[in-house]
Amino acid sequence: REEQGQSGGLGMILIICIMFVYLLLSAQYESYILPLVVILSIPFGLAGTFIFARMMGIDNNIYLQIGLIMLIGLLAKNAILITEFAVARRESGMGIVDAAIDAACARLRPILMTALTTILAMVPASLGFGEGSEMMQPMSITMVGGLVYGTVLTLIVIPCVYDLFTKEKN
Repeated sequence: REEQGQSGGLGMILIICIMFVYLLLSAQYESYILPLVVILSIPFGLAGTFIFARMMGIDNNIYLQIGLIMLIGLLAKNAILITEFAVARRESGMGIVDAAIDAACARLRPILMTALTTILAMVPASLGFGEGSEMMQPMSITMVGGLVYGTVLTLIVIPCVYDLFTKEKN
């Protein structure tokens, strides 16, 4: 109880992680708008995490928070893959909508393979068997729930948000 009262809690941890990701992506893309495309992929995974945690009866503890940080990295990676390919397609002369759709189609298989292997690796730990299961279960449920929701919604939403944020000024 003292530790929770003294620490900034989950909100402060998430804000620091998201700001760090935003600043790194701003430097990478040399833009303040394109990192927002990546950042907007994170809330979908977080929603899946909290829905799964509620369904499984998992409390918000340090292990769930560690899982959230790992989830932010994986979801940001998926969005970065789509955005990078869309920017490259855009620079080669494609239209915004075509570049976004082509990037999502081109990166579909790697994104799904990464997400599915992570989900399948976390399922045994989320079922809670063996030594240390009380520590691994919240973390694995966080990852499974967040990746299921986040991956499906990221593949749909990121191309749309990319299109919205990169409209040409006529």
